[in-house]
Amino acid sequence: MSDSVPDLQQRKIIHIDMDAFFASVEQRDHPELQGKPVAVGGSSERGVVAAASYEAREFGVRSAMPSVTAKRRCPDLIFVKHRFDVYKQVSRQIREIFRMHSDLVEPLSLDEAYIDVTHDKMGIGNATRIAEMIRAEILKQTQLTASAGVSYNKFIAKIASDQNKPDGMCVIKPHQGAAFVAQLPVRRFFGVGPKTAERMAKLDIHTGADLRAQSEEFLRQHFGKSAGYLFRASRGVDHREVKPNRIRKSVGGERTYGTDLVSEADLQDAMEKIIDIVWNSIEKSEARGRTVTLKAKYADFRQITRSQSRDHYVENKAEFADMGRELLAAIMPVENGVRLLGLTLANLEGAEQANEVADEDAAQPGFDFMQG
Repeated sequence: MSDSVPDLQQRKIIHIDMDAFFASVEQRDHPELQGKPVAVGGSSERGVVAAASYEAREFGVRSAMPSVTAKRRCPDLIFVKHRFDVYKQVSRQIREIFRMHSDLVEPLSLDEAYIDVTHDKMGIGNATRIAEMIRAEILKQTQLTASAGVSYNKFIAKIASDQNKPDGMCVIKPHQGAAFVAQLPVRRFFGVGPKTAERMAKLDIHTGADLRAQSEEFLRQHFGKSAGYLFRASRGVDHREVKPNRIRKSVGGERTYGTDLVSEADLQDAMEKIIDIVWNSIEKSEARGRTVTLKAKYADFRQITRSQSRDHYVENKAEFADMGRELLAAIMPVENGVRLLGLTLANLEGAEQANEVADEDAAQPGFDFMQG
Protein backbone atom coordinates (compact mmCIF):
# COMPACT_ATOMS: atom_id res chain seq x y z
CA MET A 1 0.00 0.00 0.00
CA SER A 2 1.38 3.42 -0.87
CA ASP A 3 2.21 5.75 2.01
CA SER A 4 0.81 8.66 0.00
CA VAL A 5 -2.78 7.57 0.55
CA PRO A 6 -4.78 6.60 3.65
CA ASP A 7 -5.45 2.99 4.66
CA LEU A 8 -7.88 1.21 2.35
CA GLN A 9 -9.44 -0.54 5.36
CA GLN A 10 -10.20 2.45 7.51
CA ARG A 11 -9.98 2.29 11.25
CA LYS A 12 -12.27 4.27 13.54
CA ILE A 13 -10.09 5.93 16.18
CA ILE A 14 -11.15 8.19 19.04
CA HIS A 15 -8.68 10.22 21.07
CA ILE A 16 -10.09 11.42 24.39
CA ASP A 17 -8.28 14.19 26.26
CA MET A 18 -9.58 15.47 29.60
CA ASP A 19 -9.78 19.27 29.88
CA ALA A 20 -7.15 20.77 32.22
CA PHE A 21 -7.43 17.51 34.14
CA PHE A 22 -5.55 18.12 37.40
CA ALA A 23 -6.81 21.68 37.76
CA SER A 24 -10.38 20.69 36.84
CA VAL A 25 -10.40 17.98 39.53
CA GLU A 26 -9.31 20.57 42.07
CA GLN A 27 -12.01 23.01 40.96
CA ARG A 28 -14.59 20.23 41.12
CA ASP A 29 -13.63 19.22 44.63
CA HIS A 30 -13.17 22.78 45.88
CA PRO A 31 -16.11 24.86 44.57
CA GLU A 32 -14.50 28.07 45.83
CA LEU A 33 -11.86 27.61 43.09
CA GLN A 34 -14.36 27.45 40.24
CA GLY A 35 -14.00 30.29 37.74
CA LYS A 36 -10.64 31.30 39.21
CA PRO A 37 -7.10 30.95 37.86
CA VAL A 38 -5.68 27.80 39.45
CA ALA A 39 -2.28 26.14 39.16
CA VAL A 40 -1.48 22.69 40.48
CA GLY A 41 2.05 22.69 41.82
CA GLY A 42 4.33 24.40 44.29
CA SER A 43 4.31 28.16 44.77
CA SER A 44 7.87 28.28 46.09
CA GLU A 45 10.71 29.97 44.24
CA ARG A 46 11.78 26.60 42.85
CA GLY A 47 8.24 25.35 42.21
CA VAL A 48 6.89 24.34 38.81
CA VAL A 49 3.34 24.40 37.42
CA ALA A 50 2.11 20.84 36.85
CA ALA A 51 -1.24 21.95 35.40
CA ALA A 52 -3.20 25.16 34.89
CA SER A 53 -6.91 25.88 34.70
CA TYR A 54 -8.29 27.56 31.60
CA GLU A 55 -8.75 30.75 33.61
CA ALA A 56 -5.01 30.71 34.33
CA ARG A 57 -4.13 29.88 30.72
CA GLU A 58 -5.75 33.13 29.61
CA PHE A 59 -2.82 34.85 31.34
CA GLY A 60 -0.25 32.67 29.58
CA VAL A 61 0.25 30.24 32.48
CA ARG A 62 1.26 26.81 31.20
CA SER A 63 2.39 23.46 32.59
CA ALA A 64 6.16 23.07 33.09
CA MET A 65 6.43 26.83 33.70
CA PRO A 66 8.39 28.00 36.78
CA SER A 67 5.94 29.08 39.47
CA VAL A 68 7.58 32.49 39.83
CA THR A 69 6.98 33.16 36.13
CA ALA A 70 3.38 31.99 36.41
CA LYS A 71 2.76 34.27 39.40
CA ARG A 72 4.28 37.19 37.53
CA ARG A 73 1.94 36.62 34.60
CA CYS A 74 -1.09 36.11 36.82
CA PRO A 75 -0.80 37.84 40.23
CA ASP A 76 -4.12 36.35 41.38
CA LEU A 77 -3.03 32.80 40.57
CA ILE A 78 -4.06 30.28 43.23
CA PHE A 79 -1.61 27.40 43.81
CA VAL A 80 -2.87 24.05 45.11
CA LYS A 81 -0.85 20.94 45.91
CA HIS A 82 -1.27 17.97 43.64
CA ARG A 83 -3.27 14.93 44.76
CA PHE A 84 -2.12 12.16 42.44
CA ASP A 85 -4.05 9.47 44.27
CA VAL A 86 -7.28 11.32 43.45
CA TYR A 87 -6.27 11.89 39.82
CA LYS A 88 -5.45 8.19 39.44
CA GLN A 89 -8.82 7.18 40.88
CA VAL A 90 -10.65 9.44 38.42
CA SER A 91 -8.47 8.10 35.60
CA ARG A 92 -9.55 4.55 36.46
CA GLN A 93 -13.19 5.63 36.25
CA ILE A 94 -12.63 7.12 32.83
CA ARG A 95 -10.83 4.04 31.50
CA GLU A 96 -13.72 1.84 32.58
CA ILE A 97 -16.00 4.02 30.46
CA PHE A 98 -13.69 3.53 27.48
CA ARG A 99 -13.74 -0.24 27.95
CA MET A 100 -17.52 -0.27 27.78
CA HIS A 101 -17.06 0.36 24.07
CA SER A 102 -13.77 -1.36 23.18
CA ASP A 103 -10.98 -3.49 24.58
CA LEU A 104 -8.55 -1.64 22.30
CA VAL A 105 -7.75 1.22 24.69
CA GLU A 106 -4.25 2.71 24.71
CA PRO A 107 -3.72 5.13 27.62
CA LEU A 108 -1.08 7.79 27.01
CA SER A 109 -1.28 9.21 30.53
CA LEU A 110 -3.84 9.60 33.29
CA ASP A 111 -5.92 12.03 31.25
CA GLU A 112 -5.81 10.84 27.65
CA ALA A 113 -6.14 7.67 25.59
CA TYR A 114 -6.75 6.26 22.13
CA ILE A 115 -9.77 4.00 21.60
CA ASP A 116 -10.21 1.86 18.49
CA VAL A 117 -13.94 1.45 17.91
CA THR A 118 -13.75 -0.09 14.44
CA HIS A 119 -15.60 -3.05 15.93
CA ASP A 120 -17.22 -1.55 19.02
CA LYS A 121 -18.68 -3.77 21.74
CA MET A 122 -22.17 -2.25 21.65
CA GLY A 123 -22.49 -2.55 17.90
CA ILE A 124 -23.20 1.14 17.44
CA GLY A 125 -21.00 1.35 14.38
CA ASN A 126 -20.65 5.14 14.44
CA ALA A 127 -17.43 6.55 15.98
CA THR A 128 -18.85 10.06 16.32
CA ARG A 129 -21.85 8.79 18.25
CA ILE A 130 -19.59 6.67 20.48
CA ALA A 131 -17.37 9.68 21.24
CA GLU A 132 -20.46 11.67 22.21
CA MET A 133 -21.59 8.85 24.50
CA ILE A 134 -18.17 8.61 26.14
CA ARG A 135 -17.99 12.33 26.80
CA ALA A 136 -21.51 12.36 28.24
CA GLU A 137 -20.78 9.39 30.53
CA ILE A 138 -17.53 10.98 31.75
CA LEU A 139 -19.44 14.14 32.65
CA LYS A 140 -22.16 12.14 34.39
CA GLN A 141 -19.77 10.03 36.46
CA THR A 142 -17.01 12.54 37.23
CA GLN A 143 -18.55 16.00 36.67
CA LEU A 144 -15.56 16.70 34.43
CA THR A 145 -15.43 17.57 30.73
CA ALA A 146 -13.43 15.83 28.03
CA SER A 147 -12.62 16.74 24.45
CA ALA A 148 -12.53 14.20 21.62
CA GLY A 149 -10.91 13.79 18.26
CA VAL A 150 -12.47 11.26 15.88
CA SER A 151 -10.69 10.12 12.75
CA TYR A 152 -9.29 7.21 10.76
CA ASN A 153 -5.85 7.19 12.40
CA LYS A 154 -4.09 8.04 15.66
CA PHE A 155 -2.11 11.02 14.38
CA ILE A 156 -5.14 12.96 13.17
CA ALA A 157 -7.42 11.89 16.04
CA LYS A 158 -4.94 13.25 18.60
CA ILE A 159 -4.60 16.59 16.85
CA ALA A 160 -8.36 16.80 16.33
CA SER A 161 -9.05 16.40 20.06
CA ASP A 162 -7.25 19.70 20.65
CA GLN A 163 -9.16 21.61 17.96
CA ASN A 164 -12.27 22.57 19.93
CA LYS A 165 -11.08 22.50 23.55
CA PRO A 166 -12.43 22.69 26.13
CA ASP A 167 -15.47 20.42 26.12
CA GLY A 168 -15.49 20.02 22.36
CA MET A 169 -15.20 17.46 19.60
CA CYS A 170 -13.70 17.45 16.12
CA VAL A 171 -14.37 14.80 13.48
CA ILE A 172 -12.02 14.38 10.52
CA LYS A 173 -13.25 11.90 7.92
CA PRO A 174 -10.88 9.99 5.61
CA HIS A 175 -11.50 12.24 2.60
CA GLN A 176 -10.75 15.29 4.76
CA GLY A 177 -7.50 14.06 6.27
CA ALA A 178 -4.94 15.38 3.79
CA ALA A 179 -6.54 18.84 3.62
CA PHE A 180 -6.79 19.01 7.42
CA VAL A 181 -3.12 18.19 7.85
CA ALA A 182 -2.08 20.60 5.09
CA GLN A 183 -3.25 23.66 7.04
CA LEU A 184 -1.62 22.66 10.33
CA PRO A 185 1.41 24.58 11.60
CA VAL A 186 4.37 22.21 11.77
CA ARG A 187 4.52 22.75 15.54
CA ARG A 188 1.30 20.71 15.81
CA PHE A 189 3.04 17.61 14.43
CA PHE A 190 3.91 15.01 17.06
CA GLY A 191 7.66 15.20 17.78
CA VAL A 192 8.22 18.65 16.25
CA GLY A 193 9.51 20.69 19.18
CA PRO A 194 10.67 24.30 19.22
CA LYS A 195 14.16 23.54 17.90
CA THR A 196 12.89 21.38 15.03
CA ALA A 197 10.26 23.97 14.13
CA GLU A 198 12.98 26.61 14.02
CA ARG A 199 15.05 24.48 11.65
CA MET A 200 11.99 23.95 9.46
CA ALA A 201 11.28 27.68 9.34
CA LYS A 202 14.79 28.28 8.00
CA LEU A 203 13.91 25.83 5.20
CA ASP A 204 10.65 27.75 4.57
CA ILE A 205 8.59 24.88 5.95
CA HIS A 206 5.78 26.28 8.07
CA THR A 207 2.72 24.07 7.46
CA GLY A 208 1.74 20.52 6.64
CA ALA A 209 1.41 21.58 3.01
CA ASP A 210 5.02 22.81 3.05
CA LEU A 211 6.14 19.47 4.47
CA ARG A 212 4.17 17.55 1.87
CA ALA A 213 5.93 19.50 -0.90
CA GLN A 214 9.27 17.99 0.16
CA SER A 215 10.61 14.65 -0.99
CA GLU A 216 11.33 11.95 1.56
CA GLU A 217 15.01 12.18 0.58
CA PHE A 218 15.03 15.92 1.37
CA LEU A 219 13.39 15.29 4.74
CA ARG A 220 15.87 12.52 5.54
CA GLN A 221 18.75 14.82 4.69
CA HIS A 222 17.54 17.47 7.13
CA PHE A 223 15.62 15.51 9.79
CA GLY A 224 17.20 12.07 9.80
CA LYS A 225 15.16 9.19 11.20
CA SER A 226 12.02 11.36 11.49
CA ALA A 227 11.81 11.67 7.69
CA GLY A 228 9.51 8.71 7.08
CA TYR A 229 7.09 9.80 9.77
CA LEU A 230 7.01 13.41 8.52
CA PHE A 231 6.53 12.26 4.93
CA ARG A 232 3.54 10.07 5.84
CA ALA A 233 1.99 12.39 8.41
CA SER A 234 2.02 15.33 6.00
CA ARG A 235 -0.19 13.19 3.75
CA GLY A 236 -2.58 12.25 6.54
CA VAL A 237 -1.20 8.71 6.75
CA ASP A 238 -0.54 6.84 10.00
CA HIS A 239 -0.61 3.04 10.07
CA ARG A 240 -0.01 2.62 13.80
CA GLU A 241 -2.47 0.38 15.63
CA VAL A 242 -4.05 1.17 18.98
CA LYS A 243 -2.06 -1.02 21.36
CA PRO A 244 -3.80 -1.69 24.69
CA ASN A 245 -0.61 -3.09 26.23
CA ARG A 246 1.78 -0.42 25.04
CA ILE A 247 4.92 -0.66 27.17
CA ARG A 248 6.85 2.48 28.03
CA LYS A 249 10.62 2.08 28.33
CA SER A 250 11.54 5.46 29.80
CA VAL A 251 10.10 8.71 31.06
CA GLY A 252 12.14 11.87 31.26
CA GLY A 253 12.74 15.38 30.11
CA GLU A 254 15.46 17.80 29.19
CA ARG A 255 15.82 21.55 28.95
CA THR A 256 18.01 23.54 26.58
CA TYR A 257 19.12 26.86 28.04
CA GLY A 258 19.50 30.15 26.21
CA THR A 259 22.51 30.99 28.39
CA ASP A 260 25.05 28.32 29.32
CA LEU A 261 25.00 27.31 32.99
CA VAL A 262 28.39 27.45 34.71
CA SER A 263 28.01 28.11 38.43
CA GLU A 264 27.16 25.32 40.84
CA ALA A 265 24.19 27.31 42.17
CA ASP A 266 22.69 27.79 38.69
CA LEU A 267 23.10 24.11 37.84
CA GLN A 268 21.55 23.01 41.12
CA ASP A 269 18.62 25.38 40.63
CA ALA A 270 18.11 24.05 37.09
CA MET A 271 18.21 20.48 38.39
CA GLU A 272 15.53 21.17 41.01
CA LYS A 273 13.16 22.46 38.32
CA ILE A 274 13.84 19.43 36.12
CA ILE A 275 13.24 17.08 39.06
CA ASP A 276 9.84 18.71 39.68
CA ILE A 277 8.76 18.56 36.06
CA VAL A 278 9.97 15.03 35.33
CA TRP A 279 8.53 13.60 38.53
CA ASN A 280 5.14 15.10 37.63
CA SER A 281 5.42 13.31 34.29
CA ILE A 282 6.40 10.06 36.04
CA GLU A 283 3.39 10.31 38.34
CA LYS A 284 1.08 11.13 35.47
CA SER A 285 2.25 8.15 33.42
CA GLU A 286 2.24 5.83 36.46
CA ALA A 287 5.77 4.69 35.62
CA ARG A 288 7.95 2.67 38.01
CA GLY A 289 11.65 2.36 37.24
CA ARG A 290 15.02 1.47 38.72
CA THR A 291 17.50 3.61 36.76
CA VAL A 292 17.93 7.37 36.74
CA THR A 293 20.07 8.89 33.99
CA LEU A 294 21.50 12.39 33.83
CA LYS A 295 22.14 13.89 30.40
CA ALA A 296 24.31 16.98 30.00
CA LYS A 297 25.40 18.76 26.85
CA TYR A 298 28.24 21.23 27.18
CA ALA A 299 28.73 24.55 25.44
CA ASP A 300 30.99 22.86 22.87
CA PHE A 301 28.14 20.36 22.15
CA ARG A 302 30.01 17.48 23.79
CA GLN A 303 27.41 15.26 25.45
CA ILE A 304 27.68 12.93 28.43
CA THR A 305 25.28 10.66 30.33
CA ARG A 306 25.63 9.32 33.85
CA SER A 307 23.35 6.67 35.35
CA GLN A 308 22.56 5.28 38.76
CA SER A 309 20.43 2.18 39.41
CA ARG A 310 18.65 0.65 42.36
CA ASP A 311 17.81 -2.99 43.04
CA HIS A 312 14.24 -1.80 43.65
CA TYR A 313 11.87 0.59 41.92
CA VAL A 314 12.43 4.24 42.82
CA GLU A 315 9.85 4.66 45.54
CA ASN A 316 9.11 8.38 45.62
CA LYS A 317 10.10 11.85 44.49
CA ALA A 318 12.60 12.26 47.33
CA GLU A 319 14.56 9.20 46.20
CA PHE A 320 14.39 10.27 42.55
CA ALA A 321 15.59 13.76 43.51
CA ASP A 322 18.50 12.42 45.57
CA MET A 323 19.66 10.29 42.64
CA GLY A 324 19.45 13.26 40.27
CA ARG A 325 21.40 15.49 42.62
CA GLU A 326 24.09 12.87 43.15
CA LEU A 327 24.52 12.45 39.40
CA LEU A 328 24.81 16.19 38.94
CA ALA A 329 27.35 16.49 41.77
CA ALA A 330 29.46 13.84 40.05
CA ILE A 331 30.06 16.07 37.00
CA MET A 332 30.94 19.15 39.04
CA PRO A 333 32.75 21.47 38.60
CA VAL A 334 31.73 22.48 35.09
CA GLU A 335 34.38 24.52 33.33
CA ASN A 336 32.93 25.48 29.97
CA GLY A 337 29.21 25.66 30.74
CA VAL A 338 26.18 23.39 30.23
CA ARG A 339 23.67 24.19 27.50
CA LEU A 340 21.33 21.21 28.07
CA LEU A 341 20.39 19.25 31.16
CA GLY A 342 17.97 16.35 31.52
CA LEU A 343 16.85 13.42 33.65
CA THR A 344 15.27 10.11 32.65
CA LEU A 345 13.76 7.28 34.66
CA ALA A 346 14.35 3.98 32.85
CA ASN A 347 14.49 0.23 33.44
CA LEU A 348 10.75 0.50 33.89
CA GLU A 349 8.37 -2.15 35.11
CA GLY A 350 7.54 -4.41 32.15
CA ALA A 351 9.87 -2.60 29.78
CA GLU A 352 11.92 -5.71 29.12
CA GLN A 353 9.21 -6.79 26.66
CA ALA A 354 9.15 -3.54 24.71
CA ASN A 355 10.54 -3.44 21.21
CA GLU A 356 10.58 0.24 20.40
CA VAL A 357 11.04 3.65 21.95
CA ALA A 358 9.12 6.81 21.04
CA ASP A 359 10.49 10.27 21.84
CA GLU A 360 8.04 13.10 22.40
CA ASP A 361 8.57 16.86 22.43
CA ALA A 362 6.56 18.69 25.05
CA ALA A 363 4.11 21.35 23.98
CA GLN A 364 5.99 23.85 26.11
CA PRO A 365 8.83 25.66 24.29
CA GLY A 366 12.23 25.04 25.83
CA PHE A 367 11.37 21.77 27.57
CA ASP A 368 11.33 18.42 25.82
CA PHE A 369 9.54 15.51 27.47
CA MET A 370 10.64 12.04 26.49
CA GLN A 371 8.32 9.10 26.96
CA GLY A 372 9.33 5.80 25.44
